[in-house]
Amino acid sequence: MPQHDTEEDTGADLEVSSDEKEDAEQSHALSAVSVYLVVHEEGLEELNRPAMSLWWSGVAAGIGISASVLAEGILHTTFAGHAYRAAIENWGYTVGFVLVILGRLQLFTENTLTAILPLLSRRSGEMLWCTARLWSVVFLANMAGTFASVLLAYRVGVVPPEYVEGMIAISEHYGELSAYDSFVRGIPAGFFVAAIVWMLPSARASAIFVIMMFTYLIAMGGFTHVIAGSGELFLLMLAGKLGAGHAAAVLFATLAGNIAGGTGLFALLAYGQVANEIET
Repeated sequence: MPQHDTEEDTGADLEVSSDEKEDAEQSHALSAVSVYLVVHEEGLEELNRPAMSLWWSGVAAGIGISASVLAEGILHTTFAGHAYRAAIENWGYTVGFVLVILGRLQLFTENTLTAILPLLSRRSGEMLWCTARLWSVVFLANMAGTFASVLLAYRVGVVPPEYVEGMIAISEHYGELSAYDSFVRGIPAGFFVAAIVWMLPSARASAIFVIMMFTYLIAMGGFTHVIAGSGELFLLMLAGKLGAGHAAAVLFATLAGNIAGGTGLFALLAYGQVANEIET
């Protein structure tokens, strides 16, 4: 798949000097414009990466995010009968996100912000194609990664059976949702993940706490995340507890909700607050 000179085209529009970008990254009290410049630059870098690099990073992210389901399943089994088991096991949900985000792997829901900011600053067919390319490659790679990890856990047996049962137990609530519920609960999750991406340039040493705080909120609130949730759906399908049709409806409804929250709400608001302050 060919690469495009996206960075060259969009960089001219914003007229951001290298010194300004360095100042934005090194400042301890970043302004909204500085944060925008950092995230925008990251988006340009991702849009210009080769498709195979995106693919393997996306597969790794799918495998990594499955650690959330595994950790929840382990805690669910370990704290069986505990009065606060739900509150404890939901801490496990944060594990995969910490691994993927700090590991700089390609997670689809992060790109609902990073890839969109360059598109908003230069609205063109070329930029739209680059964004669609990034989204499609990363989403499919994430799905391949979550399915591979679930297959290893359930079929190959790399995870002890008692923990697999715990993973299935914590997945069932997601599989029982309707497509509409999956969509509306996906909106806050998409917004919160985009918020994490926006906050990371300022968070620095406290980045892990930012990630854990918002992803724990997603888990405790019963909100839906399409990539972490895909592992739950695949697991339920392999266990014979969920049909493919309903799983697909829930998955794509969650996808739409995450995009609505990450792009339709957070990205547009983030761009709107600095649109009059950047040179276009």
